[in-house]
Amino acid sequence: TLFRSQSEWFSTFHLSLKKMISLTTVQLNAWIAAFFFPLARILALLAAAPPFSNPGLTTRVRLILGMAIAVAVTPALPTMPGVEPASAIGLLIFAQQLLIGFAIGFTLRLVFNAIDMAGTLIGYQMGLGFATSYDPQNASQSPVMSEFVGVLALLTFLSMNGHLMLLATLVHSFTQIPVGVGKLAAATWLNTANAGGVIFVSGVFLALPVVIALLITNIALGILGRVAPQLNLIVIGFPITLILGFSALLVCLNYLAVPLQQLFEYGLDSMLRFFVLA
Repeated sequence: TLFRSQSEWFSTFHLSLKKMISLTTVQLNAWIAAFFFPLARILALLAAAPPFSNPGLTTRVRLILGMAIAVAVTPALPTMPGVEPASAIGLLIFAQQLLIGFAIGFTLRLVFNAIDMAGTLIGYQMGLGFATSYDPQNASQSPVMSEFVGVLALLTFLSMNGHLMLLATLVHSFTQIPVGVGKLAAATWLNTANAGGVIFVSGVFLALPVVIALLITNIALGILGRVAPQLNLIVIGFPITLILGFSALLVCLNYLAVPLQQLFEYGLDSMLRFFVLA
């Protein structure tokens, strides 16, 4: 009798446990979608936005970092659409999240491209356009002045916790641009394309003090060459432009933090301001 009662108790407990842990297909799809769609936007942003887009971070590291961020933020995100991730609609939503993530990261990438352009302009005016070195940020050869200014801007961005503000903006994007709600208007992509103008405008303004100083130097050397033709300006002009260029850059470094901070704030603000739902 005792054995029979124990067997019945274990059978009843097993049936109850089976009912408790049973999952339907709808529940399983909902759990996958709640993690799958945010992960797509997060990984796309990590692949496009600095400093996470640095080639020094391998694909495996970015994948692990993206999954960790998705696990951390998924419980706080709005409700995901109830569609199967493997369906046609689910794949369209997945592609949309990839585009949104790339667009958000591309907007911040433009800010760093503007800074790289400023360094390139300074290098050309100083006569260092021929001096190139490997740039780990872009995985290519770039002028040394562009690399120097770019690394300085990246360190400034990290010192002001820009990487944390970037992740906070990413999490906020799920509220402002919900997953699977409507579609993005054409003005979104127009705003993102027009943001390319920041490369030229901001880059020129950042390099303007040094460029003006070197322009005055070149004008003075040109006048000196007309007054004293016997001087070999090719020999004396290059050291002079280097010395004055580095001196002007050294003076400008004391005032570079404020415009860089304003430029970073513009980039972080534009990551969501450019998006318009249809």
